[in-house]
Amino acid sequence: MGHTMHIKPMVLLGYAIPALALAALPLAGAPRSWLIYVFLFCTYLALSNMWNLLAGYSGLVSLCQPAFLGVAGYGMVIGTWLGVPWWLGLLGGAALAALFALLLSNAVFRLTGVYFSIGTLVVPEALRMVFYLWRPVGGAMQGGGAGYMVKGIESLTTYHFYWMALAVGLASMVIMRVVLRSDLGLGLAAVRDNEKSAAASGVDVFRLKVYTFMISAAVTGLAGAVYYMNNGYIEPSATFNVKWTMSLLLATVIGGVRTEEGPLLGSIVAVALYFTLARYSGFSLLIQGIILIVIMLVSPQGIVGLLRKMGWYCRFTGHAA
Repeated sequence: MGHTMHIKPMVLLGYAIPALALAALPLAGAPRSWLIYVFLFCTYLALSNMWNLLAGYSGLVSLCQPAFLGVAGYGMVIGTWLGVPWWLGLLGGAALAALFALLLSNAVFRLTGVYFSIGTLVVPEALRMVFYLWRPVGGAMQGGGAGYMVKGIESLTTYHFYWMALAVGLASMVIMRVVLRSDLGLGLAAVRDNEKSAAASGVDVFRLKVYTFMISAAVTGLAGAVYYMNNGYIEPSATFNVKWTMSLLLATVIGGVRTEEGPLLGSIVAVALYFTLARYSGFSLLIQGIILIVIMLVSPQGIVGLLRKMGWYCRFTGHAA
């Protein structure tokens, strides 16, 4: 455990300069449409980074990410109904998502491979049914099931939600870099390559998986809680929805699985597709599925893979091809 991780000054500048430029957009009078695009981009970035950490770097192809969004989102909303300050509701929602991941891990980590994916896939659907039937707090519900408006955020503006999403998106990138260059990242690489050999070498496989699952759940949940706070409303059918899974899969696969830059590039494309396909809402999932299949056949490593083949990736990042 003596491995130390350093983030180079140039890398910090690479994060700080674009982040400061994006943070200044509202103050510079940028059009509202720009803020919406960046808000959604940051949400997708956080979600795809955390799924990339699970599936790409840990070998855990989890399909229960909407469950973490929903648990954190409902935790935040219920908190506001109980008089909890909104900022504490956000943090509490993320903590609830991490706790839910901890409780879930004991069951799903008994499964491996495709069985693990199937086991996690049913979790959001089960929660959707629970929240259709359960009324967490009093008062008039909005829409189907346990649909609630967010309370206590009257003092917040669009700018505040924008900056929150930007902070979560940037934090997800920093967390990825820190984790992958830590002892946890080294252990995950060993587990992904050969779980039995890693266990035989003294790696605590279950503990590493649980830590990664909880980190992914917390950040995913925080991004979801900010998203639904910006919406001002949450309800089960849209929250525990396979569309979230498709969006983060699309962003990660298009950009490049198991690459740090992949989710960043893929999220840009995913946001563009989101607004382009909005007019074809009835066929949106089908079109996204076709795009996923084509990308996996043509370039399994996504945009980053294509750039590596063309030599541009090495030129701009200094990484080996």
